[in-house]
Amino acid sequence: MTENFFVYLLVIAGVTYLVRMLPMVLIKKKITNTFIRSFLYYVPYAVLGVMTVPAIFTSTSYLISAIVGFLVACILAYLEKSLVVVAASACGAVLACELIIKYFC
Repeated sequence: MTENFFVYLLVIAGVTYLVRMLPMVLIKKKITNTFIRSFLYYVPYAVLGVMTVPAIFTSTSYLISAIVGFLVACILAYLEKSLVVVAASACGAVLACELIIKYFC
């Protein structure tokens, strides 16, 4: 059991190192292609969205409360509120919705 853990840890460490090291070693010149620059600019946002959005809809007891929290967060983000306000309001909306469903339905 312990041997497997250390093998897995070494593999993960190696892959993580290679993913960060290879672009620095292989790409020497500045990237001037506008398509590639644009693509690389938006990759972190796309990855964050792909990781976050499914978790939003599976992290609550009821799907409707997840939808309410998501809509509150989207509206406040569209109105350019701060991250703290958006996150706290979405959490509050989910909590309120869950309590309403639990005690009144």
